[in-house]
Amino acid sequence: MCCGAQVEIVNSEVKVLEEPRTKRCPLSTNLYGYETIDKETVKNIVTRRIEKRGFASKNRVFITEPLVPFGASEIIMSCLEEGLFDCAITVCEGAGTILTSNPKLVQMIGAFLTGIIETTPIPEIIEKLKAHGGTILDEEKALIDQVRGVELAAQKGFKKIAVTVAGFRSWEIPKIRDLEQTLNVNVTVMSVCTTRSRDQDLKNLMLSDLVWACNSKIVREKIAPHAIFQLGISIPVLALTERGRKALLIHLMKTRDTIVAFRAKMPYLVLGKTPQ
Repeated sequence: MCCGAQVEIVNSEVKVLEEPRTKRCPLSTNLYGYETIDKETVKNIVTRRIEKRGFASKNRVFITEPLVPFGASEIIMSCLEEGLFDCAITVCEGAGTILTSNPKLVQMIGAFLTGIIETTPIPEIIEKLKAHGGTILDEEKALIDQVRGVELAAQKGFKKIAVTVAGFRSWEIPKIRDLEQTLNVNVTVMSVCTTRSRDQDLKNLMLSDLVWACNSKIVREKIAPHAIFQLGISIPVLALTERGRKALLIHLMKTRDTIVAFRAKMPYLVLGKTPQ
């Protein structure tokens, strides 16, 4: 998924399957220089990731440097380092659902990752992940299943778990909340890649601790007013719970950027700064 468009990658060949839902994104402008987005732009962005980072290939490059100030991987890395979480469950292309307690591995996976709908195993990626302390849920199929990921983390004895859930898989969130009670664990649910979220996702997304607004009208208009804390303006991160707010504050304590804080009605948006 890129800019709200489904993308297929086969042997490093990129095919954009539909028109992108996003026509302008400040993040794409900052990272890639594109002022407007169409199918050709999406293809160029993904192709550049493959050529420069080995995305979805055996040459996958893993970097630990933060690329965006308030990304999910950056926040999880901060919270693992400070002990708010003892395990993170994320998704990596070529591997599917992955568990790790290594803060740097979370960033290595997520530095330039966008929503993965489906993937197939790439042995070289799987071996790199395992070498850095990652546990793959299903090495044979590279299955994406965050619910089973939480189950596995609990089986391994983890109690303070962070899990990312793509907006188009929001149905996993209530199942994870049920497991939280059944397995007696604390799970911080982070809803990412919400651009394609629909009305039927609203109830599920409201069960999250953190929600990335991305280019979602539903998130900005129906979820954001319930937020108790917002981080960022161009792609706001919205805390719906005290646990979520604590995660954001921990991340802020570790950033070297200058920050201003003030009271505001949610969401706090600046015209021209958000995706269109």
